[in-house]
Amino acid sequence: MASFDIKDKVAIVGVGHTKFGRSIDRHALDLIAEAMQNALDDCGLRKEDLDGLCSNFGWPASYDVDAMAETLGLNLNWYGQTWTHGRFCASVIQWASFVVHFGLANYVACVIGQGAGPRMVGGAGDIEGRRETGGGHGESPHYGMTSPGAGAALAARRYFHRYGATPEQLAAVPIAFRKHASLNPNAIMRAPITREDYLNSRFVCEPLRLYDYCLVNDGGTCVIVTSADRAKHLKKPPVYIAGMQGIRTGRQEFIFGLPGLGVMQQEEFAYAPKPEQLKIYQTSGLGPKDIGALYTYDAFSFLAWVALERFAFCGPGEAPSFTQGGQIELGGELPMNTNGGLMSEAHMSGWNHQIEIVRQLRGECGERQVKGLEVAMWANAYGDALIYRR
Repeated sequence: MASFDIKDKVAIVGVGHTKFGRSIDRHALDLIAEAMQNALDDCGLRKEDLDGLCSNFGWPASYDVDAMAETLGLNLNWYGQTWTHGRFCASVIQWASFVVHFGLANYVACVIGQGAGPRMVGGAGDIEGRRETGGGHGESPHYGMTSPGAGAALAARRYFHRYGATPEQLAAVPIAFRKHASLNPNAIMRAPITREDYLNSRFVCEPLRLYDYCLVNDGGTCVIVTSADRAKHLKKPPVYIAGMQGIRTGRQEFIFGLPGLGVMQQEEFAYAPKPEQLKIYQTSGLGPKDIGALYTYDAFSFLAWVALERFAFCGPGEAPSFTQGGQIELGGELPMNTNGGLMSEAHMSGWNHQIEIVRQLRGECGERQVKGLEVAMWANAYGDALIYRR
């Protein structure tokens, strides 16, 4: 395999966010502007230094990047935008990394903003499902699949059946993330939950309960990417991107499950990743044992299990036992989502996780700091990944 020429040559230098809340009576562009200014202050840059802008969250949920640039008074050499979907967070960072590495821009701000206004997911708001081929979450309105939660529940049900997993085991995931959120002053949901709370909570779509679901909220975030050479001269210690892997799709892929799970897929088999499916470790020269903290897109608690198996932290069907006994909590073998994640801190499409990773590697997280952290990883159920190092 060709060497990964970009390794350690790109860094995150500034991060910023607004207050997160269930409903903040502010315009999305206002929230983006605040988050951007906070990120600029974090690294000591000015707005005039930014010459790149990208996002994975435009119309119909927020504002497109060209409209953002015009309103915020930015003069850009490059901008880019995926279609609106939370799963493209890492893809946007990878995109920004290539842009600064190859000289198309010097400083790229990666932003999203979710502000005041109607926002529905599923049901009457099933924009995804109205596509000709259905939605990317598995939305198929003609037989009642009209929300992301339905697709996730279908995959979780299949996994439970295949491996004998139990609700009591799944409870460990939201309980751990809520414990972390209780130490995070930025988190929306900070009150601890117990196993009894979890098991007594209502089903939303079996086998997933209320506490298995992420939040829906308002807020803004900004992450600034630049070259390693420029990063050395800025205000805070840079956090380097040591490796990356792209998001996957294909006939064996379903957004909320593992390949071979048999949900909206062509075959059924016990998935164990092959070396060519773990480019993240090849590009970084690191492996699962080198990772000091793991972050994943926890739109639903079950996705934490998918990520653990997809990236070889454990074998097929082993994630339920891996997550027991505090192993994914602070002080455990592999702390996960130390900010509280989408389920307890805020749903900012994974950007709040990237901000947490940067702050953890800088040693800025106070009570929830992972001691001696050198390497952290974003590993997504969707197959994309980033490895960061100090």
